[in-house]
Amino acid sequence: MSGCYDMLHSGHVAFFKEAAQYGDLYVGIGSDNTIKELKNRTPIYSERERLYMVKAIRYVADACINSGSGMMDFVESIEKFKPDIFVVNSDGGSDAKREFCREHGIEYIELQREPDAGLKARSTTSLRREVSSQLPYRIDIAGTWIDQPYVSQYAPGWAITASIEPNHDFMERGGMATSTRNSARQIWPYELPPYNEEMLARLLFCFENNPENQGHISGAQDSIGICMSGLTRHYYDNCYWPEKIESIHDEDTLEWLEKHLWIVPMFPRKPGLSVVVGRDITEEKVKRLAEAADRCWKAILDKDLQAFAKAFADSFAAQTSMFPAMMQPGVEEHIERVRQSGALAWKMTGAGGGGHLLVVMPENATVLPDAIPVKIRR
Repeated sequence: MSGCYDMLHSGHVAFFKEAAQYGDLYVGIGSDNTIKELKNRTPIYSERERLYMVKAIRYVADACINSGSGMMDFVESIEKFKPDIFVVNSDGGSDAKREFCREHGIEYIELQREPDAGLKARSTTSLRREVSSQLPYRIDIAGTWIDQPYVSQYAPGWAITASIEPNHDFMERGGMATSTRNSARQIWPYELPPYNEEMLARLLFCFENNPENQGHISGAQDSIGICMSGLTRHYYDNCYWPEKIESIHDEDTLEWLEKHLWIVPMFPRKPGLSVVVGRDITEEKVKRLAEAADRCWKAILDKDLQAFAKAFADSFAAQTSMFPAMMQPGVEEHIERVRQSGALAWKMTGAGGGGHLLVVMPENATVLPDAIPVKIRR
């Protein structure tokens, strides 16, 4: 038999056990390059680790790494082992494999997926759906939209973001950079690698924004906000990538911010909605956006809650004055809800049009029952 076995589970072992009833079982294993080619992702376990694990299973007589590529990567392994029977499971069979076996005088057997008694049916696909990704989300605190050159061409300024722990499954199209996070999952399925964070952000930005794409370019604040831990600000001056980046990792500052920031869900942004329709970008409005972000950063450093709330609200007001389509029907009702709860300030995360509200609350306030605490990634 042949397969990738990247997330070795009980379903594989049950399959090995059943196949071994036909004779000595030899297993061909897809190489790292084959997994990248077929599944468009980096394997979780290297080919050497997968070979080690498969060989350790008592139903397996021997195993090797297939030297070919694609769905028929096992051809040279067949020539090495010269089997009498080729076994596949019900979702791994194909006409090409069946015809190959016919041409080489090999019996072709297709088995159904059957878990051992008392065990749950397992497949790699279902297992992937059940395993939560540990990739962070992004919240944007001030200066949103300044990372687009059609905004910063009027005046340069800072965007402020924070990378937050995935302690909640935030809705798609909800302003939490989920589209960029989904792009990140194609490179790093479960967690960010321990590497230079700014370089990871650059890689993600380039991966998401194909140079052949003549359409919208995702702003760099999303990739920076996901990949760079702590609280980060990044300075844009008519370019897609910031001229400079500064981060805060001081524990007292991050804890102070966590005490006052909450996320309140609203509703997903409607499919096809463009929040840039009807935009009204002027030098005066962009300067107000940039100035509010400056004050917001200083207030956080000073741990001045009233100044922070004022700058936070002013930044949101500047955003919506330039992009009035952010305020879609239904948003105001949610804003009124957080206003009545005692919130000091609020803004929509991301491009708006729905999604989540990021809310500034006084310390020890009674928050809304559906409010989600912010946990900044250290």
